[in-house]
Amino acid sequence: MRAAVLSFSERGAQTAKRVAEALGGEYEIRLYAPRGNLSELTGELFRSEDALIFVGACGIAVRAIAPYVADKTSDPAVLVLDELALHVISLLSGHIGGANALCWKLAAALESDAVVTTATDVNRRFSVDAWAARQGLKISSMKTAKLYSSAILRRDLPLYTDLPIEGELPPGVYYGDTGAVGAAVSCRDVAPFKNTLLLVPPALYVGIGCKRDTPRERIAEAVDGVFSANALRPEAAAGFASIDVKSDETGLLAYASERGVPIRFFTAEELRTVPGEFSASAFVAGTVGVDNVCERSAVAAAGAGARLIVKKTANNGVTVAVALADRRICFE
Repeated sequence: MRAAVLSFSERGAQTAKRVAEALGGEYEIRLYAPRGNLSELTGELFRSEDALIFVGACGIAVRAIAPYVADKTSDPAVLVLDELALHVISLLSGHIGGANALCWKLAAALESDAVVTTATDVNRRFSVDAWAARQGLKISSMKTAKLYSSAILRRDLPLYTDLPIEGELPPGVYYGDTGAVGAAVSCRDVAPFKNTLLLVPPALYVGIGCKRDTPRERIAEAVDGVFSANALRPEAAAGFASIDVKSDETGLLAYASERGVPIRFFTAEELRTVPGEFSASAFVAGTVGVDNVCERSAVAAAGAGARLIVKKTANNGVTVAVALADRRICFE
């Protein structure tokens, strides 16, 4: 995690150093004392940092960030401290960007007052978008997330999940699968509620086998077809996998790069040692040294406790299998 701390006076610079000391174990801190074009510097930092911390007046920070504020799903956390560190203010991206959590942490370290104004926090209700960000869950719809956050201020809301959950549910949330508004944690395209906030964990690992020189488009068609046929969410894909003799397949590498999903390659020996029952092919064994590539590589990439949820599916020279990692959802 990277954070930039900007100060504008000698006293502010001293406070900035205290901020750096307080957060140094968690963030890579860079200190700035801008005297020139603050807007230009802020634009650069807005794109590169996870958090921007201004030591000075709120007006300075607001004017500096205003041209760059775009979307709560991508904007960095922005905080403001007065130069005496009497108050720490969460200014932008309180939930998904983590500004609220950072505000409380920093205020505790500096013995300051934390100023947080988001409705769910001040009313001590469950902040679903902040929790989703901490858990690494993909929010399917920010519009529905806003509806959920508004509704939970008025009443308790149900939660559906097909993954194990550790810890007690927070106040205001109960297990359920019916209702007007609710949240669902799943890798599948489920909608148990009239207005379902789907939270997708990146917990699926896709094993891929293909013939030599298979084009990217054909691999994409095969993988997308498997996800669609099994109602799996594309954003649930955490990794692709195959055998090492395919590590130079340009179509496979291009597809992984296009999706922004990492890909791993395993040796035949590594795949042979993967525990489980797999679809065996004597032809594949004779060609690459192991009886199945896609199923074994999917389970190998997903790690200990993984479960094969889609067995080998062949499509025009491409084989695809999907494994679900042993992913657990936690409430702190």
